[in-house]
Amino acid sequence: MIGLITGQVQYLMAPTACIMTTSGVGYDIELPLPSFCQLQLNEQTSIWTHFHVREDAQLLYGFIDRKERDVFRQLIKINGVGAKMALAMLSAMSAAELKMHVEQESEAALTRIPGIGKKTAQRLLIELKDKLKNIEVDNGSLALMPEATPVSQEGSIIAEVEGALISLGYKEKEAQLAIKAAKSKGDTFNDTQSLLKATLQQLSGF
Repeated sequence: MIGLITGQVQYLMAPTACIMTTSGVGYDIELPLPSFCQLQLNEQTSIWTHFHVREDAQLLYGFIDRKERDVFRQLIKINGVGAKMALAMLSAMSAAELKMHVEQESEAALTRIPGIGKKTAQRLLIELKDKLKNIEVDNGSLALMPEATPVSQEGSIIAEVEGALISLGYKEKEAQLAIKAAKSKGDTFNDTQSLLKATLQQLSGF
């Protein structure tokens, strides 16, 4: 199993990054959006990975924090929670936030995640309570994110952010409203990662 990949970031297209190792092999890795936002083109990085095999594909999911990967692995053990839903959950909130909401039995917080209705949220609260209690997560993992490589056209940035959110289960209108709200504050976004970060902050309050 591929558990950790270290190499240079060759390509970024949210939520997927291509990491080139010293052996000359490039790996496409799909990440939760907060982890994706921490990557920079042409810089070295190490990503903890989960190798996921389906009948029609072999996929790599990646995480900056190993304990976030541990949480992902606990999520996909739950009946009805696939890799895509687990990735969407860790895109909508950090592992620390997820653990907090489970401990507080906050059904409303989980139903804000795309694809999770009331019944699924109730099941998650029951099944995750024991699965997450022994996993220590970094409560400050999303406090700081580095600046990212500039992208030339604003339209391309917006389209990439919208596409990334839709691929994780957000509705097109919901993604568009969150992007609009993020931009309405007057901040300038010269790269995909910074707009993703601001948009995720908007979505977390929905």
